[in-house]
Amino acid sequence: MPEALPAAANAFSRRDLHVTALVGAAHAFSHFCQLLITPLIPLIKSDLDLSYSALGAVMTVIFLVSGLLQTPAGFAVDRFGGKIVLVVGLVAMGVGTLMIALAPSYPWLFLAAAILGVGNSTFHPADMALLNAKITPSRLGYAFSIHSVAGSGGWILSPLFSAAMAAQFGWRVALAAGAVMTLVFVGVLASQRVLAFEGQPKVRAGEGGAVPAKPLLQVLLAPAILVCFLFFFFNSIAYSGFNVFGPTALMGLYGVPLVTAGGVLTAFLIGVTLGTLAGGVAAARSTRHGLISATGCLVGAIFTAIMAADFLPIAAVTMCAAIVGFALGSTTPSRDILVREASPPGARGKVYGFVYSGLDAGSGLAPLALGWFLDHDRPAWVFAMSAALMLACVPCVLGLNRNVRPRAA
Repeated sequence: MPEALPAAANAFSRRDLHVTALVGAAHAFSHFCQLLITPLIPLIKSDLDLSYSALGAVMTVIFLVSGLLQTPAGFAVDRFGGKIVLVVGLVAMGVGTLMIALAPSYPWLFLAAAILGVGNSTFHPADMALLNAKITPSRLGYAFSIHSVAGSGGWILSPLFSAAMAAQFGWRVALAAGAVMTLVFVGVLASQRVLAFEGQPKVRAGEGGAVPAKPLLQVLLAPAILVCFLFFFFNSIAYSGFNVFGPTALMGLYGVPLVTAGGVLTAFLIGVTLGTLAGGVAAARSTRHGLISATGCLVGAIFTAIMAADFLPIAAVTMCAAIVGFALGSTTPSRDILVREASPPGARGKVYGFVYSGLDAGSGLAPLALGWFLDHDRPAWVFAMSAALMLACVPCVLGLNRNVRPRAA
């Protein structure tokens, strides 16, 4: 028996790594699909004769549908398991991307956007529920970090891939190639038994000190959960200042070509990746998750405001973007642990679906505002708005930390 214990521990460690790698890869492909279109916006605008506001409306549809469906997706995760929901989501992302590649006109983009929104709604509730259910609790900080890094990796590769493909073959081929790669990965993911649904634990009153489950509205409308929602809402708009129209804003503000602006975005995304790795170590070794997240948001706000001021050379702007990315990335693992601590164990899929719908609500509103700024020749406002909302995240995350600390204790 003593000899079997190390073997069991090693097997479980391998299982943790296997699950983290699969869920992380799915997260990478979801982010890959999200940003395929970003460097292609000027090309699509010209080819279909659209305004930036019109394209912003298409992006809004994606995140509106995603935001509305995230909580139902959380219900589906709790009922059927994260794997099947994740597979369905990736199929929808691949199909939606392929439809944009084939779009003959502007109205067609809205149908494709709605399908993309369906796919986008599944990832956070499915991913986070899978990690919480299958990863050893002591390794969750690292698992959350790797999960976020994988998503950032998808963001980094996506604009490089689509820009390079579009330069050679056009924007339609670039999107179609990305869609096919995503659908191929779906086949791999669907065959993985390690992600099989194990069912929700049954909780009954009076058994082992267990308490009855709270009504759903009481869970979702709890102060800590609402603060989570607000934090994600503000955070998503701040990110959109870089991910959606950031390259276009840099071209207007600093007069740089698309390739240079794309390089600044890449520096930001690399910073996010490195910051998330550092944040995972900090989250695993510290319990001060609120302070870690608040500090990252504050530093990000300061350097984004510097970018908006338009007084630095482009090399220094690139460095600022990397610092902003590092600061925001460092908040992610601690943020996810705070959400976990605020969530009842039997309803984590629903809670993750609800609070992450704040990301989609912000991401849906952001393109309309950012597109309006660019149409009216105010590119600096893109970064000024991002800085203000990073600052608004600070009291949110500190309030969240105060709300969940007594429960965690």
